[in-house]
Amino acid sequence: MGHPPNFSISYPSTSLSQSRTFFPFTFPFTPLQGVDGVMVTGDREKAELLNAFFASVFSQKESHLQPQQHGMDEGLGEIQPQIGKQVVQEHLATLNEFKSPGPDQLHPRVLKELAEVISEPLAIIFESSWRTGEVPADWRRANVVPIFKKGKKNDPNNYRPVSLTSIPGKILEKIIKEVVCKHLETNAVIANSQHGFTKNKSCQTNLISFFDRVTSWVDTGNAVDVAYLDFSKAFDKVPHDLLANKLVKCGLDKTTVRWICNWLSERTQRVLTNASSSSWKEVTSGVPQGSVLGPVLFNIFINDLDEGLEGTIIKFADDTKLGGIANTPEDRSRIQNDLDRLERWAETNKMKFNRDKCKILHFGRKNGNQRYRMGDAWLDSSVCEKDLGVLVDNKLNMSLQCDAAAKKANGILACINRGITSRSREVMLPLYSALVRPHLEYCVQFWAPQMKGDADKLESVQRRASKIIKGLENKPYEERLNELGMISLQKRRLRGDMIAMYKYVRGSHREEGASLFSAALQTRTRNNGFKLQERRFHLNIRKNFLTVRAVRQWNSLPRTVVEAPSLEAFKQRLDGHLSGVL
Repeated sequence: MGHPPNFSISYPSTSLSQSRTFFPFTFPFTPLQGVDGVMVTGDREKAELLNAFFASVFSQKESHLQPQQHGMDEGLGEIQPQIGKQVVQEHLATLNEFKSPGPDQLHPRVLKELAEVISEPLAIIFESSWRTGEVPADWRRANVVPIFKKGKKNDPNNYRPVSLTSIPGKILEKIIKEVVCKHLETNAVIANSQHGFTKNKSCQTNLISFFDRVTSWVDTGNAVDVAYLDFSKAFDKVPHDLLANKLVKCGLDKTTVRWICNWLSERTQRVLTNASSSSWKEVTSGVPQGSVLGPVLFNIFINDLDEGLEGTIIKFADDTKLGGIANTPEDRSRIQNDLDRLERWAETNKMKFNRDKCKILHFGRKNGNQRYRMGDAWLDSSVCEKDLGVLVDNKLNMSLQCDAAAKKANGILACINRGITSRSREVMLPLYSALVRPHLEYCVQFWAPQMKGDADKLESVQRRASKIIKGLENKPYEERLNELGMISLQKRRLRGDMIAMYKYVRGSHREEGASLFSAALQTRTRNNGFKLQERRFHLNIRKNFLTVRAVRQWNSLPRTVVEAPSLEAFKQRLDGHLSGVL
């Protein structure tokens, strides 16, 4: 594989690209607690402490990064990324000039303005890097910005390291990512269970796919156990040697694997805090969080997690759920065996489950609340877990999520009300649409309220928001909505249901939809030609789940609506139809 190159690249000198370090973020003034319990307050000391902690979670460095050669010459043909002046110029033209530069201090605004001048020399550098498999040292350095997650702010463990890397390096990453993703899609490399960083999949498709099965099992009288699994520092622990071998196994050619291996080799990072930075530390494992290629490489690395499992597993990057029927001792033994397999996978792949954060949810009235273990640790049972940002409890009635969404939205609305003096619709309506309503509608096709009281809680937020606007204070809610060109949240959810159905039946989620819905037997050709079979149900949790509740409304849509040639056309025709019936 050879050693990484030691050369650096010289770029045009600009006022935004000087030797001084550019610090784009302000770090909280909260002191941090060191391993000895002493509180650290200075910016430099906090940066050193955080960098030491981030480096402490890395897997042990392998002696050299050299993938096994077996199969490399039997790949599916050389991947040829499109590297030329025009392609590079297009990437430069789409740069977000408000993003921060990497350690090389090349600001995106400068690169964007000089696109026509520098696109050709950059293309030559990119082509040379790709052909030789040598990645410039500047592209393997990262300024790490610590992003607070949750918990105590003085605990370094509660910060996520996000890497700011060279922007020219990121452009080549994008070019290579495009061809790698095309290879993965064409050859169906990534398992269907992965919904993170995957085309046409999302948090919502993850939740709907998994809980369609869970609600179906519970509806037919089964006990169901679901294990929520949490990897410890998953992105930071990926061993480079094992990843390199998995790149070979998934059919990537040797040129691509060589470049990625070099990109991962001898990386260094430093932490930025306010106007200070830490010293540089070597990065011995992981895929950089904040990089372009990192998520794709992680998906490849974790792809074989499913192998040998009997239960239902679903992933969003490293967020993993394992579920199965748990009626009998044999059923529960199968779930335990799957957990044992996952533990062995983690050991083999030098990963680690955070067993304290792995929880079991028990569903079904006759559930025996079986205890499960991972390794030698018993997993705690839970009555409610936050699943990709949505609260899911063991009753599956979504009331807790409705309460949480309404509370969050009301809190933000109160901040707007206190902090903004203007009450004009030109000011308040965009603020509501951008900052408040998204909390009421994030993944709502999955957790739509099942009871009138819950629906009213959500609607009351919009009622309150519309009443704040000057001139509408004393008008009825429906009249306020008409004047603002809005519809109720309930009608928006119905519209969202139909859009989701179009994606599953005719649009980007067709592959997923094939396992969720069955076509109805057509006896007449009237109405739409994409009717679905209506499912039977016993419990409200099943009756109110998207894959059941939305079928009748979908079947009632006219042919002209469901046969729209694109999603945008469908939305326009749907709006026209709903305006006449709602």
